[in-house]
Parts: sequence; structure tokens; C-alpha cells
Amino acid sequence: MSRYVIDKKQLEENIKLIKKKAGVDVIGVVKGNGYGFGIKEFSTILKDNGIKTFAVTEVDDIEELKSVIGDCDILVMRSTGIEDEAKVIAQNGCIATIGSLNAAEVMDKVSKELGVKTRCHLKIDTGMGRYGFMPSQVEDAIKCYDFSNLEFVGAYTHFSSAFWNTELTKAQLEMFKDVVAQIEKAGKSVGTIHAANSPALLNVEDVCLDSVRIGSAFTGRVITKSKSGLNRLGYLEAEVIETKTVPAGYSIGYNGLYKTKRETKIAIVPIGHYDGFGLTKEKEIADFHSVLSQLKKYLKKAQMYVKINGRMYSVIGEIGLSHTAVDITGSDVKIGDIATVDISPLMVNPRIKRIYK
Repeated sequence: MSRYVIDKKQLEENIKLIKKKAGVDVIGVVKGNGYGFGIKEFSTILKDNGIKTFAVTEVDDIEELKSVIGDCDILVMRSTGIEDEAKVIAQNGCIATIGSLNAAEVMDKVSKELGVKTRCHLKIDTGMGRYGFMPSQVEDAIKCYDFSNLEFVGAYTHFSSAFWNTELTKAQLEMFKDVVAQIEKAGKSVGTIHAANSPALLNVEDVCLDSVRIGSAFTGRVITKSKSGLNRLGYLEAEVIETKTVPAGYSIGYNGLYKTKRETKIAIVPIGHYDGFGLTKEKEIADFHSVLSQLKKYLKKAQMYVKINGRMYSVIGEIGLSHTAVDITGSDVKIGDIATVDISPLMVNPRIKRIYK
């Protein structure tokens, strides 16, 4: 059975380094099943290491997250006009994101019905093009502060290109600051402001403001222009469950796209597409008779590897749903040896067990 393994000590080292670099409060973003690290386990470790505010995008994550972080704050990074979603946010005492007048009206309505005052962060769209008031809509943004059942305690924006475009990121930051200044000039208290995500913190200077939102940087899997000092975390592992030797010219895997060039010793590892191994964003092939097309795509693929006993071995044949064949010719690999693959936690099936060592 496969499992995804995370080194707890190295994760804690990453948290410490990020907190030091930020120099301000860190909001722990645990969307996407805790960036694939398991929302409950990941959030528990973040809390134990001083993170006091968490952020998710899905309202379905709120209950599970609350079960492990206690009284810590939850920012829901989702400006929603759906009453049922707004109700869940308000009922659970979360901080709502308000990115439109409609979202403000809906959140105010459900909050009034529940007899609560919902804390909110205003979302400003400086170029991401998703949630948020555009700078030209600042007058509408200011109107949100007049809803009686909403309490605005913060505002934020999201950088679109901090991985590679420093100038655009700085321009977005200045745009955001300008909108905040206009709101404050109108006599409204904005509260905590934040803009920097993981790539911004690691790639662009002077973007931290009052706090930063960090998710992928904790995993050490984030694009940076120079060495970040972060540990790259997470790998999928399983035991070798079978070995066999096949003759030259033998077909391996679906469609027979791979044929051995010599007598070949093979290890079968119970890791496949179900686990997240070998998945791409390419469209699935609809025409099952298009063998030539499949062959061309197969030949263009980068070689994939599995590590067994500290050595890298080539994957041969198409990766299956639950199994992968590996060429172990000339090795002493045996049944029961541990095989590992480097794979992003975001690609790993949420049902696969996360193990912290």
C-alpha cells in the first residue's frame, strides 16, 4: 500500500525560516488538503509552531480545520454570493472575504438572520482577475463598510506573477496601497493588510505589509529565483510487491508501446495514476484506435524514475492506475524493498495516507 511521507523536522525548519524571513504574522494557507500534506496533520503542526491564523478557499474545509486549530482564526478566501456558503462562514465565526457588493449584501443578510456580526477582509483585484473590487470600483468597496452586520478587520490582494515578474508584482502592491489609502481617506478603518504569497515572499523585497499568506513555501516546493534554503518535502513510497524476468522483445504495459531490448528484470511497484504518479494536465485520448498518436506522445515523454534502495531505476511501459513496472536489470532489488517517487503533494490522491516521520 502506498503512502505519502513528510519529514516533520524538516517541515518545522521550513516554518521557522519562513517566519524569520517574513518578520510579520504568517497566515497559514491550508487549502487543497493542506497543499496535499493533509489538512488536519499539516494544520496541527503549523499551530504547534506558532501559526495563529489559517486560510482556506472551500467552506467544506472549515469543520475539519476547526477540529484541530481550536480558537485560531480562519480566513475564507472566497468571495461568495451563495447564501448557503455565506451561512457556513458566518455560523462558524470565520473571517469572510468580500470582493463585491453582492457578496457583502449576502453576508450581511445571513449574518442578520443568525444574529451575528461577521468579521470580513475586503478583497481588491489588482490584476489576478478573480475575486475582488477593481481599483476603479473603490466607491463600491467603500459602501461595504456601511453594512451593519459586517465588521471589516482587514483587506488584501493577490499577486499574479510573483514567480517571475518583480516589476508587475511591485506595481500591483502600489495599486493595492493606493486603494487602501482612498478607503482610509473616506474615513473607514481598513485593519490588517496583506498581499504577499509564497513566491512573493521568496522572490520580491518589501512586500510583507502587516502579514503574509504562506502555503506552498512550507512544502519547499515553490519557484524561486535563487536558493531559498527551504527543504523540499514529500515523497510517495510503497514496497516492491513482485519481480520477474522477461525476454528481449517482450511488451510491457498497456498498448504494448514499450518492448524490451534485452532480457530484462522487472520490479512491480504498487504506485500508479490513482496515487497521482505520472499524471499530467494533458487531455485524455478519446480515440482508442489512435495508436500512432499514442506512440508519438509516449516517445516525447520525459523518462520517469523510481528510487529503490537509494538508486534510481527507469520506469518502463505505460504507468497503470495502480501499478508501475521498473527496469531493475543487474540489481539485487527484491520483494519488500522500499520504492519511492518524488511527486508534488498536490498531485497525490487525498485518500492516500499521509505519514509524518
